Amino acid sequence: MRHVLSVVVENKPGVLARIASLFSRRGFNIDSLAVGATEKPEFSRITLVVTGEDLVIEQITKQLYKLIDTYKVTDLTAVKHIEREMLLVKVSINPNTRSEAIEIVDIFRGKIIDVAEKNMTVEITGDYDKNEGFLSLLKKFGIIEIVRTGTVAIQRGTGN
Repeated sequence: MRHVLSVVVENKPGVLARIASLFSRRGFNIDSLAVGATEKPEFSRITLVVTGEDLVIEQITKQLYKLIDTYKVTDLTAVKHIEREMLLVKVSINPNTRSEAIEIVDIFRGKIIDVAEKNMTVEITGDYDKNEGFLSLLKKFGIIEIVRTGTVAIQRGTGN
C-alpha cells in the first residue's frame, strides 16, 4: 500500500542523510522525497512516499522517532490530506499530432512551457493519480523525458 509520510525534523545538516540511511539499512525504497523549510525556520518538513504494509510503515515511523532530530511523524494516508507533485514532460509532436497533444494538456490544466519543431515541454501539477493519467495519455505521442518534483502533502482542515 502507498503511504505518504510527513516528517518534521530539525533544520540541520545531515538529518536527511540519516533518514535516508534508516530506510536503506532496512531495505525500504523511497518512491518520492521532497524537503523544504516550514513556517518555523528551525524545522524542515520531509514528505516521503513509501510502499509497504501498515505494520512495516508503523515500524518505520517508530524508527524515525528514534532519530534525535525528528520532531513529528504523521502518516497522512490515514487522514484527509492534499498532495501535489509537479511534472515537466517533454513529448514528441509533429504537425499532425500537435493539436491533439495541446488538447490533452488543456484538459489536464497543464501549461506548455516550450515548443520546438519536433517536441514540446509541458508543466503539470496534481496528485499522483492525475499525473499518472496525464502521462498515460501522452505515451502514444512518445515521451522523451520526465522530471518530477516528488510529492508534497498537507493535512486538510484544522489538523496540524
